[in-house]
Amino acid sequence: MPASRPFVGIVSPGAMGSALGRTLRDGGSRVLVSLDGRSERSRRLATEAGLEDVGSLDVLLREAAVVLSVVPPGSALEVAEAIAANAQTAMPLVADLNAVAPATAERIATTLREAGLDMVDGSISGPPPREAGTTRVYLSGPRAAEVAALPLDGVQRVVVGDDVGLASAVKMCTASVYKGRVALLAQALRTAHAHGVVEHVLDDLVEAGLADPERTGATLARASAKAWRYVAEMEEIAQTQDAAGLRKDLFAALAIVYGDLAAAAADGAPEEALDTVSLDAVLDRFAAARTVPDGVT
Repeated sequence: MPASRPFVGIVSPGAMGSALGRTLRDGGSRVLVSLDGRSERSRRLATEAGLEDVGSLDVLLREAAVVLSVVPPGSALEVAEAIAANAQTAMPLVADLNAVAPATAERIATTLREAGLDMVDGSISGPPPREAGTTRVYLSGPRAAEVAALPLDGVQRVVVGDDVGLASAVKMCTASVYKGRVALLAQALRTAHAHGVVEHVLDDLVEAGLADPERTGATLARASAKAWRYVAEMEEIAQTQDAAGLRKDLFAALAIVYGDLAAAAADGAPEEALDTVSLDAVLDRFAAARTVPDGVT
């Protein structure tokens, strides 16, 4: 790989991928995306970030020295298979930055290896890097240092070790707390709403530092907008805990919780969830879309 400013490909340019691409572009890299078949939202985000559309995935793979895969966790293996199928004679270094279990990361590495491609296991903690110091990228694998050397100014890069799966393990542990806590908050406040005691429950949680009275509505609105992708992430966490000898029931259940929240999501992209949305409005919407578990009448 060239020592400085390599061409970097992003698959795919959603909110996180586009923000990483903008940071790389600002650092001097030429950043490529393949927008064939992508949504209008992805096209808009890529354009706003100043990323260069090369059309198809095979062209991106031929031109990029490094390819970052930043997709919903349920699509990570499928995208790796597409990269492997389209690589042909191209040999970019592929960094899988998706929220998957270590076992899934190993499957992705095997898929890419069979196509002659090296993989760096990676995971992202924090929001899209629109402000310096808010985002951290964990990396592992024999070539992790090469991805850590990319010009991601303002993004903290942490090389966890030489083994594929270690960076993913970090993500599965941290996400279990961050997203698990939001799911528990949603369940608690939905239950409080059903009993008419939201004010008292929220006051108690605020006093304990577990909720923000001004932002809880926005927190739950954003969680519901992204909940469809969190279902697979909870399942990956359950798989990770199962492989560690722990019961997987907790996060299998939280996958169901996020499925419920996804069904109650308002129209629009996650970035369109308003900071000013009221908690009452969000809980009313959740109540109107309430799902009934199988076997319960």
